[in-house]
Amino acid sequence: MATASLRINTQAWGALDAFRFSTSSKIEYRNATLILMSHYSLGRTKSSIARELGCSVSTVDLVRTRYRKEGLEGLREKLRPGRTPRVTTAYRKALRETVQTPPASLGYGFTVWSIPRLNAHLKKTAKLSFSDGHLARLLQEEGFSLQRPKHTTKGKRDENAYQQAAARLERLKKRPSQTMPTSS
Repeated sequence: MATASLRINTQAWGALDAFRFSTSSKIEYRNATLILMSHYSLGRTKSSIARELGCSVSTVDLVRTRYRKEGLEGLREKLRPGRTPRVTTAYRKALRETVQTPPASLGYGFTVWSIPRLNAHLKKTAKLSFSDGHLARLLQEEGFSLQRPKHTTKGKRDENAYQQAAARLERLKKRPSQTMPTSS
C-alpha cells in the first residue's frame, strides 16, 4: 500500500486542529482527522487510515484530493444529491392552520381531525398529499400530538328522548320483581 503523502506545516496543522474541534459535524471532524493522519512523517497507509476512521480507501482519496484543491473548505460537509423535499413552507403553514381549525367550521360533519381526513382536506386545499405515516411525522415536527378521539353519541342523540328512556329504566329497576309461580 502506498503511504499518504501530505506535507502539513505547523500553521496548517493548527488550522486543521482548530477546524476539527470547532465543528459539530462528525463528517467534517473525520475529514480533518483524516488529513492530520495523512501527514507524511506519520507514515500511515491509506488503508490503515480508512480502517481506523471507519471509512473506505476511496473516501481517503476523495478527502485528500479536495483538501489539496480547496484547503479547509474542501473538508466541509457537502450537500448530498437527492430529491428535493416536497414539503414546502406554504404546506406546513396550511397544515398548522388546518389542524387548529375545527373541522365543523369548514363544513365537515365531524368534529375531530384524523390523519386520513386531514390528508384529504389538504389534498383539496394545498394540492399536495403524503402518506398517512409521513403526515403523522410532519404533525409531530410541527409540535402537534396525535391522540385517539373519544367517540360519543352526545350531540347526535335526542336528549329529551334519552332522558325519558333513562327515567323509565329507573322506574323499571325500582319495581318489585314478580316471581313466577312454580308448578309442583
